[in-house]
Amino acid sequence: MTAHADLKKHAELFDRMAGAVGLDLEEEAVAGTLRFDEIAEAVLRCGRCGGVGACRQWLSEGLRPGAEAPDFCRNRDLLAYLNEQQA
Repeated sequence: MTAHADLKKHAELFDRMAGAVGLDLEEEAVAGTLRFDEIAEAVLRCGRCGGVGACRQWLSEGLRPGAEAPDFCRNRDLLAYLNEQQA
């Protein structure tokens, strides 16, 4: 897999994980809650994760608005912070 394809895959996984816990990354960016460089860092963190299979399995189980991302997610803290900001 090329580096570009790998980044694209992890950008999609990060976006899906955010959506699964009730976040819209585009809205967070427009609102200024999440900077574009933070999104880029989150995608890179996701790319360093060895749990892609577990991630896809977790995501396949459906949406969990307001829930926390799973323990293995390298962006769990960021997603929890963003959910707290919505409250």
